This record gives sequence, C-alpha cells and structure tokens, in this order.
Amino acid sequence: MTKMNKNIYPVFERIIKRNDKEILLKQNAVAIWLTGLSGSGKTSLGVNLEKKLFEHNYLTQVLDGDNIRSGINKNLNFTEADRLENIRRISEVTKLFINCGVITINCFISPTEEIRQIARDIIGRNNLIEVFVNTPLNVCEKRDVKGLYQKARNGEIKNFTGIDSPFETPKDIDIEINTENSTVEQSAQKLLYFVLNKIKKTEH
Repeated sequence: MTKMNKNIYPVFERIIKRNDKEILLKQNAVAIWLTGLSGSGKTSLGVNLEKKLFEHNYLTQVLDGDNIRSGINKNLNFTEADRLENIRRISEVTKLFINCGVITINCFISPTEEIRQIARDIIGRNNLIEVFVNTPLNVCEKRDVKGLYQKARNGEIKNFTGIDSPFETPKDIDIEINTENSTVEQSAQKLLYFVLNKIKKTEH
C-alpha cells in the first residue's frame, strides 16, 4: 500500500458530513455498479435508469467507461495493470460523489473478481449495489455497432474482454439483469424497483 506523503494534511474532519448532504438531497448515496461484457447494455441501462431516478427527484451521476477513458483515464491502456488502475481511479471518484450525497451509476466491464474487489475495498460494500448485466457473448457481438469484437477477432485490438481477455462471472452481486430478451425500458424498470427502497432517505 502506498504511504501518504508526510506533507499532505487531509481535512476530512472539517468538511460537511455525508449524512447532512444526504438529508439536504433527501436520498441515500450509493454506487449502482453495472458490470458485464462490452455490448451487454450497461450504458444504455444506466442512462435510462438515471432518467427514471431524475423523474423521482434523485440526483445522480453516470460514470461510463468511454467517457472516463476520454478524460481522467485517457493515459491508460488495456493491460492488466492499467485495468486495475482504471477501476481504482473510478472508485476514488465514486467515493467522492457518495460523500457528496450523490448517487452514481457506474457502467464498467470490470471483468475480474480482483478488479471488482478494488471497487468494494475503496467504496465500501455497503455503499455498492452490484448489478450483473448478463448478456451472452454472441448477443453482444451482434449488437456491436462499434465493430470492436470483429477488430478483436482480427487481432487489431489486443486484450479485449471476452475474446483474448477473460470475463469472470461475478458472484457477489445484488441483482442480475438479463438483457437478451428484455428491452432497455423493461430492464431499467426492473432495476429501478430494486434500488428505490435502498436510496430513499427516511426521516427520523
């Protein structure tokens, strides 16, 4: 573990507490973490869920793989080390949002148990709703509007999950969404019903 620089002085104890911000926003902050193959429907599901939560007056932020890699993580590739660092940074950003009382919707392949454990360790398992967007590989390939799977099979893209890089089926999940025979609307509605009770702030 990296030691903290002796010249760094965190001010965590001096800033407004998470619970106070959650009371202001009338919501419990959690990270709704969607994991699954490329093309499984994670981002479409996350965006649709955000719209539904917005209609219920919840403040959210969607974090998506492509958006993150075009910004804060644009210097990372797809090696094993960079994948771990990608999730580490995302998890730290997510933790900041949660501490602000904001619900995050995270749409990331996060293909291995080691990678998913990094997120749990940083964010906290109690702050996570883990969602497995379970879509068969052949279905994901048919949906592939970017042509990434074909490029991977042609050897143009290396370390592509599901082709030459493994995807480990997650076991420690809260809900599984199978998008093969369901519309985005149906899948988002199912997920909405699941998360509403967990994010509702009860008054004492």
